[in-house]
Amino acid sequence: MHYELYIDVFFFTNFMMDSLLLFAVRAMLRIPARPWRVFLGGALAALMTCVAIVMPFQAGLKYLLFYALVPALMVWVGLGVRQRRDFAKAAALLYVAAFLWGGIQAALRPYIRTAGLFFAVSVASYYVFAGCWKLVTGVQRQQRQICAVRIFTGAGEYSLNALLDTGNVLKDPVSGEMVSVIGKETAMHIFQGMTTRKMAELGLRYIPYRTVGGEGVLPIVRVEKMCVQVDGERWVTRPVIGISGQKIEERQEYQMILNPDIVGGAKK
Repeated sequence: MHYELYIDVFFFTNFMMDSLLLFAVRAMLRIPARPWRVFLGGALAALMTCVAIVMPFQAGLKYLLFYALVPALMVWVGLGVRQRRDFAKAAALLYVAAFLWGGIQAALRPYIRTAGLFFAVSVASYYVFAGCWKLVTGVQRQQRQICAVRIFTGAGEYSLNALLDTGNVLKDPVSGEMVSVIGKETAMHIFQGMTTRKMAELGLRYIPYRTVGGEGVLPIVRVEKMCVQVDGERWVTRPVIGISGQKIEERQEYQMILNPDIVGGAKK
């Protein structure tokens, strides 16, 4: 039997589906990956799929490309995930999302007659999938909301996850502003490579704090701005950030404890 394959249509179809899958995993894990990175991951995955189809590779190598290398490339490039534990979680969710998506497409395929309808159904499936996931995890997010945060220091930009903690009432006694807290390792990544002048502009000083475990002093700095992803983008100008000498969270699900009053007082 003879088949005709239009490689441009095949590439565009795979690019769209791979990008939608990456956006779904990005939303489920709240990964702070930029849209251009997601589209780049989808494009590279679609390109590798086209190469595997066109080139006369052995069946075993093609299976390796389709089910191992392409998903790994999507997670590595499209989501920017580097840590082994997060990588495994993102890859597993990508497989689950692809399986469910394939089931939806197979169920609706007899009713899809045109390419335009196929693309419309694919996009609609993404919103249905994302909506179901949001509904299932809604209660948990109310109890423990983790959001994406971007910090701008004037010398660069750093993306991380933050826990919106209603128990964080730490306040700068001098300015009266609320203080969010990051760990020492995260601070080293954020402020590495900054010049002495830039570091001086951060205005490093110390404030007292009290916890259940005792009292002490906490170094705080003031960065240029911060973008918090909570019900859209909320920008905070010159926020105050404390630097803890301990890890914020052992499993590294989040790297900042965000003061909820900062989000409530921020403007979109």
